[in-house]
Amino acid sequence: MKFQKTTLAASAIAAGALLAISAPLSASAHVSVGPSSTAAGSYTVLTFSLGHGCEGAATTALTIDIPESIASVTPTVNPNWDVSKVDVDLDEPLKDSHGNEITTRVGQIVYTAKTPLADGFRDTVELSLQLPADAAGETLAFPVLQSCEVGETNWNEIAEEGAEEPESPAPVITVTEATDDAHGHDASADSGETVAENAAETDAASGDVLARVLGIGGLVVGAVGIVLAVTARRKTSA
Repeated sequence: MKFQKTTLAASAIAAGALLAISAPLSASAHVSVGPSSTAAGSYTVLTFSLGHGCEGAATTALTIDIPESIASVTPTVNPNWDVSKVDVDLDEPLKDSHGNEITTRVGQIVYTAKTPLADGFRDTVELSLQLPADAAGETLAFPVLQSCEVGETNWNEIAEEGAEEPESPAPVITVTEATDDAHGHDASADSGETVAENAAETDAASGDVLARVLGIGGLVVGAVGIVLAVTARRKTSA
């Protein structure tokens, strides 16, 4: 009886520890995006985070698709990557933020690694753009094709409402209601924080939610195991 109770407690502790450790790993397994602002019509910097290769193969390029509702995008230079824009023709001309008519837009941004990013190492790339003024409540997807030395992963699947997260989810942001400070400049400049810092904080907060929930669950299971072990020892000694 003592052996059975001790084994049960040890198994519970091991399960809790495994869940607590594996949760952060699973939560960071995707290409994620963190916006510095989500207000409709605001200027935002999107930080795309990458921390793994293609089944162990080093990453050589990231191709980011830009939603049709975004007319202009400015990629941030990253010393580890070459960056290029891919223009596409518009079906109908659009007006930019200055009222100018445009007939083409940036359809893709391609970051090509100067040295392949080895699996298990993290890097980020950033895009500056203005969110559509009439997109409040909408979800904007930015599919990313991750090319590697061997194989590729297309992060382009959109989760359906109420369904489980797909295997290769596209990075997405949800546009919120416009604010008084939405047009003309980035509010982070007034607060003394850089856009990159805001984006990193947002990315970390969104990416860690699932990890924290699962981690807490693992700790609870572990705590139950410890209680069972102590109880078993007390009964045996009695």
